[in-house]
Amino acid sequence: MRAVRWFTLAVTLALAAAGVVPAAATAQAGNEIGVTDDTIRIAVVADVDNAARPGLFQGTVDGVRAAAEFINDNGGIGGRDVEVDFLDSHLSGDEARTAVLKACEEDFALVGTSALFMNNVDPMIDCPDATGKATGLPDIANLETEIAHQCSPVSYPVVIVGIDCATKDDPKPRFTRATGYIDYFQKRFGDLHGPFVLAKDLKSTVNSFLPTIEISKQKGIGVDQEARISGLDPQPAFTPIAQGIKADNSNYVAFGVDYKADVLMRKEAQVQGVDTVKVWDCTLACYDQRLIEEGGDAVEGQFTNIFFVPFTEAKQNSGVKKYVNAIGGVDKASAFSAEGWMAGLLFRDVANQVIEADGKDGLTRAAFLEQIQTVHNFKADGMTGGIDVGGRKLGKCFVILQVQDGEWTRVHPKKKGTLDCTSKLESIRVELE
Repeated sequence: MRAVRWFTLAVTLALAAAGVVPAAATAQAGNEIGVTDDTIRIAVVADVDNAARPGLFQGTVDGVRAAAEFINDNGGIGGRDVEVDFLDSHLSGDEARTAVLKACEEDFALVGTSALFMNNVDPMIDCPDATGKATGLPDIANLETEIAHQCSPVSYPVVIVGIDCATKDDPKPRFTRATGYIDYFQKRFGDLHGPFVLAKDLKSTVNSFLPTIEISKQKGIGVDQEARISGLDPQPAFTPIAQGIKADNSNYVAFGVDYKADVLMRKEAQVQGVDTVKVWDCTLACYDQRLIEEGGDAVEGQFTNIFFVPFTEAKQNSGVKKYVNAIGGVDKASAFSAEGWMAGLLFRDVANQVIEADGKDGLTRAAFLEQIQTVHNFKADGMTGGIDVGGRKLGKCFVILQVQDGEWTRVHPKKKGTLDCTSKLESIRVELE
């Protein structure tokens, strides 16, 4: 493969000498689009400016920028500085497609992609490189809700979704889920039952949470309600859910929306006098200091599970320390920015591996896409357990946190700086909408 790349480069240089240069090859001073002698341009495509959730994935953008600054302060990549272009997808499929097309023309890769409407990945897959060949635009994604994005051959996320892409067109695709957190809750609290709350605004966000519901059923958690709410809903929209919790004596609530909606849910439950719930469970999106700041005593007892060492444990983990310092302190840290940071470090590692093998001028999109497939133990400088990025396999490592006395507190495993990497991986067939 690398011999082929060098042959292609030689042909390109020969054509250039003859005055016959592919259009894409004129877009940069180096051997690839977005690469010059001194810089590497990457793009973050994320939903930020929008009416439904203003600033939704700003954390992702901040995380990638922090990673780029950290990389540049430590010698760059092959002596080149990383420059970050932010392309706002505005919660729009058309805007997401436009952003990818722009990045294809100007940037080496996408890093930290967080666009809920990324339902057309053809511009990524068909993106031409500097030679004019449709090599594809490397995409280190943070968030993949659309199945087309989850199964894109040029996308390698830091947060693995767990779909078996060979079954994506089946009536019931197969998904894998890590169930360590469910085992913990059942062992500690016994039989659990309650509502599962989904974001109804997009079919993709509904579908992304359906495997969680099915695997929970398979594990024995009862589903009292399957409630759907909009990101635009005010607090009164949560009244029926809270009243249903009281009527069913529910002791478990699984929440699959963002932290802002979780705050509204908890506040309305407090108003309605809900007192039977043992486990308020929320996705990784709730690991955000703003949940506590905005929720106050209403979010006391909130659980979430994460796949990396908590932000407050910088003393125990050098990888966390690097991230927290770069992002501006624990108060500015969030799950989304941590994922953006990790995406940036993954880009650094893969690019450096290509340069080590092929030299500084060997950094091409084709080489990057070939190399990232070999990454099976990515640890983000020790911040997380090994992630099989190349194999797109779900990780087993997790930490369970709970809001206690107004602070995110580790509850499992007990020892600071550690991860539980013994989670079971279980598969389920799910009929999507």
